Amino acid sequence: MDSLKREIKQLLIEALDLEDLRPEDIDDDAPLFDTDGVGLDSIDALEVGIVLRKHYGLTIAANDERTREHFRSIGTLAALVESQRALAQTDSNTATQGE
Repeated sequence: MDSLKREIKQLLIEALDLEDLRPEDIDDDAPLFDTDGVGLDSIDALEVGIVLRKHYGLTIAANDERTREHFRSIGTLAALVESQRALAQTDSNTATQGE
């Protein structure tokens, strides 16, 4: 999962033009939307959602109460990607078994 976290950090840096940051500058558990953390804002949240949807094919529901928690840190974003990958794999295996 460490490579996934680094990949997500790099995607965010590129998508949000965070030129003064490198992946190693962002702590995995630092709050993304807090001035004590990365300091992103609500517009950045929309862009992050778009990037994750395009790159990983994530399904993110704007009205889901858990979305805020998923976007808390790099660690929680990586966990979201992993959980949706696992779900997709399970769905794929189930579909294959049903054929």
